[in-house]
Amino acid sequence: MINNYIKIAWRNLWKSKGYSAINITGLSIGMTAVLIIGIWVKNQLQFDNFYSNKENLYKVWNKYEDEGKVSLIDVTSGRAAPALLEDYPEVERAARIFFSTNKLLSFEGKKIKSRGNEVDPSFVQLFDFKLQRGNSQLALAETKNIILTESLAKSIFGDIDPLDKTIVLDNKEPYKVSAIMQDLPSNTSFDFTYLIPLADASKYSPNWNTITFSTYVQLKAGTDIDVFNKKLVNMIAKRSNNELKGSLFFYPVSKMHLYSKFEQGIPVGGKIDQVRLVAGIGLLILLIGCINFINLSTARSQKRAKEVAVRKIVGAQRSSLIGQFLTESMLLAIISGICAIALTILTLPIFNKILDKPLAFLYSDTTVWFSLVCFILLTGLLAGLYPAFVLSAFKPIKSLKIFGRAKKFSLNFREILVVFQFGIAIILIIATIVVRKQIECAGQRDVGYNTSQLIEVGMEGDIGKNYEAIKAELINNGIATAVTRIGTSITGGSGSSWGGFSWAGATPEQAKKMGFDLGRVENDFVKTLGLKLIAGRDIDYTKFAADSAAVLLNEAAIKEMKLENPIGSYLKWGDRTYTIVGIIKDYIIGSPYSPVKPMFIYANKTALFNLVIRTNPAAPLHDQLNRIEQILKKFNPAYPFEYQFVDQKFAGKFKDQQQTAQLAFIFSGLAIFISCLGLFGLASYIAELKTKEIGIRKVLGASVSGITAMLSKDFIKLVIISILIASPIAWWTMNKWLQDFSYRIEIQWWFFALAGISALLVAFFTVSTQAVRAANSNPVKTLRDE
Repeated sequence: MINNYIKIAWRNLWKSKGYSAINITGLSIGMTAVLIIGIWVKNQLQFDNFYSNKENLYKVWNKYEDEGKVSLIDVTSGRAAPALLEDYPEVERAARIFFSTNKLLSFEGKKIKSRGNEVDPSFVQLFDFKLQRGNSQLALAETKNIILTESLAKSIFGDIDPLDKTIVLDNKEPYKVSAIMQDLPSNTSFDFTYLIPLADASKYSPNWNTITFSTYVQLKAGTDIDVFNKKLVNMIAKRSNNELKGSLFFYPVSKMHLYSKFEQGIPVGGKIDQVRLVAGIGLLILLIGCINFINLSTARSQKRAKEVAVRKIVGAQRSSLIGQFLTESMLLAIISGICAIALTILTLPIFNKILDKPLAFLYSDTTVWFSLVCFILLTGLLAGLYPAFVLSAFKPIKSLKIFGRAKKFSLNFREILVVFQFGIAIILIIATIVVRKQIECAGQRDVGYNTSQLIEVGMEGDIGKNYEAIKAELINNGIATAVTRIGTSITGGSGSSWGGFSWAGATPEQAKKMGFDLGRVENDFVKTLGLKLIAGRDIDYTKFAADSAAVLLNEAAIKEMKLENPIGSYLKWGDRTYTIVGIIKDYIIGSPYSPVKPMFIYANKTALFNLVIRTNPAAPLHDQLNRIEQILKKFNPAYPFEYQFVDQKFAGKFKDQQQTAQLAFIFSGLAIFISCLGLFGLASYIAELKTKEIGIRKVLGASVSGITAMLSKDFIKLVIISILIASPIAWWTMNKWLQDFSYRIEIQWWFFALAGISALLVAFFTVSTQAVRAANSNPVKTLRDE
């Protein structure tokens, strides 16, 4: 019986090659979208969720409450980890990790720059990344030990055994290779190729109000996290003798990636919303492909009705007919599934480039193949179930009669499905427009400084001690118009500090809750960046010796502090007193979608890690870069010349939204394409049914345009209904998405008009190609049997 089902199913598919091709194409594209999205969703759900002790692993956050408002930040003071181990027996382990830095690693003349972190020795046990060589307990026990990832070790040592070999960091400090770690997986939040012990945390975080570390803890099994978090209330206040407000707050590492959005200290979503949205879009695209099969199957019911009638007359049961039709849909799904697997393998590298992730199709994973088989069969069942029950329900007497077309004023099920198809496509088109306009809007926002002609170079090797000579040569030779040094990248800031500030007129409560984004700078900072001075002057301790204790504030800081005449005023931070010498216009260092925070930019000659050069626009940039390289090689020969354009780094802040825009564009295109495939099939079938009617109309004088309009109007009506239904849904969805951005666009009416007109034009072109073809047919041929 099964063999018979398969033979008949194959013959029917082969007999209707055009319709089969439309169904296979639609289902293949839909299944490909689901497979690719499924691979990405699996990667996201396993993000930081693979550690052996994940149930007890937490990240430490700073928590501030003020006038009923709760704020959280996921970096802490360097003092938090030792205090937690000392005060709370529930804390089994704690580890701090400092911001990633690039260092030069040297071994026997071979030099490689790579990114790594300073961490507490317990970090290795806390996260149990797999060590290929070495002991996790001892790997960072010595202050001059270093752990390398497998790929970095291969790059430096080649085939030589790296264990116990000595490498030199930044041409100064020798480190012994104590362990080799497997390369980090793509679904971890960490990004390093080597680890070294954290020697002196106080260098980066001297007090409780300087927050520069990511801190992680492992609690003892069975600890109730809700009860424990209550113990941490006002911990910072207690440790700082009530000089600072604030608490610590533990949040599971396994939830950090997907559930990192908080409102009033309560997690309300995050990346998981994007995961659910993308997964839902993938399923909707598959559903659109299934709708094509359902529509074309039920539309062609008149041709299959007589077949059903004859089968029933000779004794066929309804169950056997259902089995036959389901076999056809299953066969179609299997063919589509094979095509989808091939398309997934071919297109996955494209999506990897868009998502910037090394996603892979796991051929050796039996679970993947089992899931694929179930997915293909489920798709066949979903697509074929409704047509199977509809076609098998035909009555033999009625099925052998000539079908007529009744007048109707409501939509039938097939038309509802077409409306649904185009509704999804229109929503995706509107989403694409909104996302792109939001990116454009943020991109046009005033950054606050001139990002062009500005490059950053790491303060490596001998650049620091030769800085003044380098600066002089760059300016005197006309290569640069200004040069300065700063603590970290212009686009990233250098940590934050909350509380511990005081100034004339500030209340104790105001001083406690005041927080700043910090910036360490030296001479010519304002000039080099091209910042706008609202009042006062730039920091310049060459001319003004007292500027070693000078500070610049931005507009947001002045507004928050309520200072009326700030220039020359004193601002105390901890036990140091600074003089306000300048007020600068707000400039963006964080998200371009968020408001600018108060900034405290202070003079500092030691902890400056970035050289900033504003190149001379009078000469070609390529020539200027070559000349900069020559000068840096002269004063810092051991290091390769590596630089970053500030404008390109700032553009990187739009990466997530650009990915969303690209995916929305691709998915909306697929949805429109699959919907039009179904529309094309329906239009061609309707034209086939009305062949004789069209012939009669032509004989009676009907024009090609008139016949085209007659065949197209019903389909255009369905698209218009789709636009009317989809527009409010799209507005609600995208308006909710925009609420995540403080700096956002207003949704305009023309977004919907553009999406609707685009859908109408595509639908009209799709239908009219078949309508014109039918209208141009020779009536002599179509009516010769009459």
